[in-house]
Amino acid sequence: MSVRIGIDARKLHDFGIGTYIRNLLRHLARIDSQTEFVLLCRPEDRETLAAIGENFRAVAESAGNYSIAEQIRIPWALQREGVTLVHAPHYVLPPLVRCRSVVTIHDCIHLMFPQYLPNRVALSYARTSIRLAARRATRVMTVSESSKRDILRFVDMRPEKIDVIYNAYDERFAIEPREEDVVRVRERYQLHDEFILYAGNVKPHKNLERLIDALHLLRQRGLDHVKLVLIGDDISKYTALRRAVHKHQLHKYVRFLGYLPEETLAVMYRLASVFVFPSIYEGFGLPPLEAMASGTPVVTSNVSSLPEVAGDAAVLVDPYEPQSIADGIHRVLTDEGLRRDLVRKGIARAGQFSWEQSVRRIHAIYREVGA
Repeated sequence: MSVRIGIDARKLHDFGIGTYIRNLLRHLARIDSQTEFVLLCRPEDRETLAAIGENFRAVAESAGNYSIAEQIRIPWALQREGVTLVHAPHYVLPPLVRCRSVVTIHDCIHLMFPQYLPNRVALSYARTSIRLAARRATRVMTVSESSKRDILRFVDMRPEKIDVIYNAYDERFAIEPREEDVVRVRERYQLHDEFILYAGNVKPHKNLERLIDALHLLRQRGLDHVKLVLIGDDISKYTALRRAVHKHQLHKYVRFLGYLPEETLAVMYRLASVFVFPSIYEGFGLPPLEAMASGTPVVTSNVSSLPEVAGDAAVLVDPYEPQSIADGIHRVLTDEGLRRDLVRKGIARAGQFSWEQSVRRIHAIYREVGA
């Protein structure tokens, strides 16, 4: 019987997992035109995904993420479509799935920081789902050695069952944008002053309140012209950020731009004087790598997977200390030699990560498991 691979693509537009899924599918299409792929996706994504390649079939599935419905409907869809191997690109692998399976567990954020979940039911769902997925899947993939250690801390399983396959940055971040695109973005968002950039979601573990505190400290040290631009999802859910801005009277210096398309983000990285990512916990931490590929100096945390990803190509700071974050930013903004060194090292570091290489490894695992 021929292998027919199912991939759960319902999180196609998520910030981190969405980037993973988009690049997985893009590179699978480049390296494999023979295998049948069945993509479970949101109804509105069918047309886009069907265009990836002739051997890719998009199947609409509206079951919500982390819902009871997905526990029944995903296995039913896989069986109906004749899938022989399924890849769950996040930690949900319903027990009723009968075919062979591989799962990607990006991080253990929900288990490390249960206070960020809405209630105890959500924690129980996350804990049960991660453990079930890790034990039932034939192979588990994760995106850093740091994440692998976390999985082994929460799940009793053999370490050799887990493959570490790094994420990478999208190719567009390494390409110099056209001058007219730079002018358009600068004018549209009125980016005429020196600014610090953050990109990512705005959940509590991203530590943006302390970043705002750090901006206040920078202004006290004389860098009172610098602005902070935050790109991410809807901030209305996190009133604490607005309160932090209000506390320091920074309304004129902190801008929330919401979600931006990748082509605009690529220009933003290049316009920024420094990219700051003070997260407390990351399975991988893609934005610092994107910034490095764009030739932007990076300040990031000295915890979790971030030192593993950044290597010696970023200024590492204590994310729990606003003064440490401020010191790191101050060094980059005032030391031209350090800036040049970080740009050079950052471009070289980003070049060590490749979606094509990573997807080839994932594809090899499909073959081993599906054989």
